[in-house]
Amino acid sequence: METFDLIVIGSGAGDQIVSYALSDGSKVALADRGPTGGTCLNTGCIPSKMLIYPADVIRAAQEASAIGVATTIKPDFGQIMERMRNFVDGERQGMEEGLRKAKNLAFYQGVAEFTGPHTLKVGSHEITAPKIVIATGARVAIPPIPGLKETGYLDNVSLLQLREMPKSLIIIGGGYIGCEYAHFFSAMGADVTIVSRPPVLLNDEDPEVSDTVTKVMSRYVHVQTGFEADKVGREGDRKVVYAKSKKDGTTASFEADEILVALGRRSNADLLKPEKAGVETDAKGWIKVNKYLETSVPGIWAIGDAIGRYMFRHTANYHAEVVYTNMFSEHKMEVDEHAVPHAVFTHPQVGHVGMTEADAKAAGIKVLVGRAKYIQTAKGIAMHNHDGFVKVVVTADNKKILGCSVVGPDAAVLVQQVAYMMNCGRQDLGPLYTTQVIHPALSEVVMRAFGNLQPA
Repeated sequence: METFDLIVIGSGAGDQIVSYALSDGSKVALADRGPTGGTCLNTGCIPSKMLIYPADVIRAAQEASAIGVATTIKPDFGQIMERMRNFVDGERQGMEEGLRKAKNLAFYQGVAEFTGPHTLKVGSHEITAPKIVIATGARVAIPPIPGLKETGYLDNVSLLQLREMPKSLIIIGGGYIGCEYAHFFSAMGADVTIVSRPPVLLNDEDPEVSDTVTKVMSRYVHVQTGFEADKVGREGDRKVVYAKSKKDGTTASFEADEILVALGRRSNADLLKPEKAGVETDAKGWIKVNKYLETSVPGIWAIGDAIGRYMFRHTANYHAEVVYTNMFSEHKMEVDEHAVPHAVFTHPQVGHVGMTEADAKAAGIKVLVGRAKYIQTAKGIAMHNHDGFVKVVVTADNKKILGCSVVGPDAAVLVQQVAYMMNCGRQDLGPLYTTQVIHPALSEVVMRAFGNLQPA
């Protein structure tokens, strides 16, 4: 058995901790079941956004007729997919080469399993360390829908290997993955249908955002909300999804060339055999951690998707910083998740940080709510954007910013401005009173929303 100062399981955000430890002179082991680089590089953030950006360009061109610009659009699906794959493959190969050459690092490629509180087996290797970080991520959750496996389907991993675009596609699931790929495939020219159980798309967002996304997406996609897929089959060379209405219990059928399943993620913790180490998991299999991101076993921490909340790469990177501080510092750092920003890169784009109005009300907080539409600013008028808006929530007494939702072009950029304010000073509206806002720019819509505060 080989002994290390630190073992990291998972090469996504876990690689950040590896880099920190190596720079401090620690002897480190990295165990990774692959692909190297984790979800973000291989099947998540990077490849999906390399596909979605061309879709954004197409939609912008299609909608430009409203401002007097007409154009012909002909996307090259094969080139778009190949560009994405070439970049991802190159980055992964470069990362693997760097890991193999790194001094004081043992890189084990394979599934790691606990054999005791601080011991692991990776293939034929047995390793141990006083400090262990679990960064194993998550994988696709596939529901037990009768006929799905026999009929065949795509998920967010397998679709990245497509060489030809399906002419028609049924997406089961109206969450962020379903909406992002509905945007991509519909912009490429596919006939796309979303079958989703909730009454709106992006059901976890603020209701006003969900309503807007559902309305706008319906211009390009057949949106079938309030239906739960309960059987899949074939009719000739077509795949069929049979779904039951949540409203009246009737069954509808939807046909297409291909099916994409986008119904969420499940924990990878089971692959680790955490029970052999005494590491506790919750009812859904996510690893349980305290406010310092330490597990039930002292000296073992968990970060990122492995703990089952805020499954974003930027959050995992932040977790890595917290854990590294807590491993080697006398003063422990509590994880702060009051202002975690995220975006959904669909059409229209969505950005959010902090609480929604409903979250604040559920917590018993008296709030003020402000709204502003893109079209109420000079830039919004220039863009002819009637759908986009910003909604902000602040406390009624001291004007502390609780949250912000944005839907429309550059939503991810706009909401980041609010995330900054929520992480500095008194986290209130103070900076707005002394800040000049560029005119005409979309950032004015954020300022205008804060200027329209009214009791909820």
